[in-house]
Amino acid sequence: MAAMLERNSWMRVTHTMRTACAVALLTVATYAAAVEMRGDHPDTYVVKRGDTLWDIAGRFLKRPWLWPEIWQANPQIQNPHLIYPGDIISLAYLNRVAVQEGPRQEAPVTGVPLSEIEPFLKNLRVVDQFEQLPYVVGLEEDRLLSAKGQVAYVKGVADAPAGQRYAIVRPSVRFTRLDRVNCCDIFGKDDLDFRGRRTLDSANYWTSVALAGDNSEVLGYELVQLTTGTISRGEVGGIEASTLVIDDEGREVRVGDRLIAVEAQPYDLQFFPHPPKQQLDYGRARIVGVADQVAFGGPRDVVALSVGSREGVDNGTVFSIWRVGSEVPDRVKYGTNRSPDLFSKSQTLRLPDEFAGHVMVFRTFDKVSYGLVMESIKPSRIGYELKHPDAPY
Repeated sequence: MAAMLERNSWMRVTHTMRTACAVALLTVATYAAAVEMRGDHPDTYVVKRGDTLWDIAGRFLKRPWLWPEIWQANPQIQNPHLIYPGDIISLAYLNRVAVQEGPRQEAPVTGVPLSEIEPFLKNLRVVDQFEQLPYVVGLEEDRLLSAKGQVAYVKGVADAPAGQRYAIVRPSVRFTRLDRVNCCDIFGKDDLDFRGRRTLDSANYWTSVALAGDNSEVLGYELVQLTTGTISRGEVGGIEASTLVIDDEGREVRVGDRLIAVEAQPYDLQFFPHPPKQQLDYGRARIVGVADQVAFGGPRDVVALSVGSREGVDNGTVFSIWRVGSEVPDRVKYGTNRSPDLFSKSQTLRLPDEFAGHVMVFRTFDKVSYGLVMESIKPSRIGYELKHPDAPY
């Protein structure tokens, strides 16, 4: 009887070990399929100040946005999202990445170079509406523009105490989307005048008319931060405007500029690259603007994207960027003497989308987000499609 119990116990242990080994092999196989190491990766790497997660991951991986998945497979790492200057990264144990902790005397590295995007983190934001914000109604000595050390007169902050600080912002563009059931969405970008009202572009007149229809949606208004100011006097003694002293360097202020509260920490200090959390319909995610550019940008340029937190986009989300394939007439089959507009839908061909690069989100709003072009093989233009970073076409 004792021998039988011992044999049954041994069989249970053996079955448990086999199950554990099978699970481990399955995990390793899945891991290997999902994460591809670079063939020329270094054996070890010491993290230095100024490194980014993207650059470090690029030394080991073909797909840097899968970096968090590697760390999560290493239980010895206390925080799979933080590495510091002095940490030693090496390939060990079934080709996984292991980290030997350094002195931890400096701030952890982030996913993007903060020094390159910090001006955009502070200067750009998207809001659903701005008409309710306080605004500049006049300037010192009736100037057209005012700068640091000069005074602006503001309507809408009558109750603000002396010493209250505000950021001075300017509505610059309006982002819109037209939801089309039978085809891709149409995205619009309208410039705004000094009052924040959109200016009509004759070249895009009919697009503007369509975007004003029932199926259209305002994605948001972009506000550009110009500078900051401090309230020195409210509406007293019959004066109908508060006095704001411009106290920081920046762009010049003009009538019509708006005021918002100064944010103590308006952005995250850490960005961890990762794929999108959900699959987006084709044509839903596009580049709708390029900061400080007319229509296109390259590596380390900031672009505005037509998706935000409501689509599950958060800071660190990585997209691949694609030029949308052209619709061309089949002139070989249907002739060459006609204008492209005279070919019917059945006589045209859709060409493949063309890969342009990768972008990583660093600031997210409800319907719009901003990203940094991390790498590219061609310029990224307004209207380019955003897909999963591993999309093959």
